[in-house]
Amino acid sequence: MSEQAQNQELKIEWKNFLSHAWIVKNIPFFLFLAALAVIYIYNGHYADKTIRNINKATSDLKELQYEYKTLKSEVMFRSKQSELAKAVEPFGLKELTVPPIVLVDSLSEKEVVSAK
Repeated sequence: MSEQAQNQELKIEWKNFLSHAWIVKNIPFFLFLAALAVIYIYNGHYADKTIRNINKATSDLKELQYEYKTLKSEVMFRSKQSELAKAVEPFGLKELTVPPIVLVDSLSEKEVVSAK
């Protein structure tokens, strides 16, 4: 066989291979491949969306942590005795310089003594 005859046979084989009957017979397979392509694309988009949500949540969490630490340090600073004294000074309150006096109810003391 000549080279030209072989080329003709290859063309005929490809024509038979890609014939209308072969394409119709393999339509379910082509539909399956198309469905796989759609699922693959959806999965990529879903993964990107999930990563964006995770990154947003992480940045929000860091921001809230910074805010918490700032407020906590501010509360710790304001709750110091010297800062409290400065804060209540405009209300006329002053820091005690003498220890507090313990008040005792004399009536309940008599009842306790008489019960013994």
